[in-house]
Amino acid sequence: MPELTLASNGGQVLTAEDTANSPLAIRGMTVSYGQKPVVFSVDATFVDGSMTAIIGPNGAGKSTMLKAALGILRPLSGSVTVYGKPLDEQRARIAYVPQRASVDWDFPTTVLDVVLMGMARELGLLRLISGGHKSRARECLSRVGMEEFANRQIGQLSGGQQQRVFLARALAQGADLYLLDEPFAGVDAATEKAIIAVLKKLKADGKTVVSVHHDLATVPEYFDRVLLLNTRKMAEGTVKEAFTSENLQAAYGGRLATAQIDQVLAG
Repeated sequence: MPELTLASNGGQVLTAEDTANSPLAIRGMTVSYGQKPVVFSVDATFVDGSMTAIIGPNGAGKSTMLKAALGILRPLSGSVTVYGKPLDEQRARIAYVPQRASVDWDFPTTVLDVVLMGMARELGLLRLISGGHKSRARECLSRVGMEEFANRQIGQLSGGQQQRVFLARALAQGADLYLLDEPFAGVDAATEKAIIAVLKKLKADGKTVVSVHHDLATVPEYFDRVLLLNTRKMAEGTVKEAFTSENLQAAYGGRLATAQIDQVLAG
């Protein structure tokens, strides 16, 4: 079977079969706001059962790429496959946790109802909610340490608590692929610890996690793969292969001093 070199900076070679079986494969994606490309001709292949951090400077196109991969934004060009099939055929296998800042937290709904929204596909238009659905929703809340808040209005929670609830909603979907947009942004240390524990358990269960991430210092601890973006793909591969001083300099340019990079890589 022919081999495709997908990440020269990362040094990894993936076969055509790897691409076909990838939970998320992006080819030639370009997204533009007006005349300016925010994501330009990006190829990326995410590996089954892995945890990948999408990293890069502010304005690098990280969140934009994720939203375009989900069909929330329309790319100018490119294709997306999920487990080797078109996105629209595989949406039931994907769970998405958006940036907390993009959510209307004043919407009058309870924590339990938010988690039940994760079961919308199986509940159908009539939203026939059974005791079993509620039990499953509470179990998902328990996994993120939020079961006691089930009847609380979502707008009454702290930012960290709201983020945990949205992760519980994603868990309720029973997905195979979890896409998260900066899940640790603006949350307290306890919430960050709780979230990463859940994500690592998902990986241990064979699920795939892809997360836009901003804290370079925690990349080696939290993730096993990285995708570095700065409008273009700068590197892709395992943390050991791609999370290097050379690639970080290329992605961040003068925004990171050499001393900062050395400190990050030294742990």
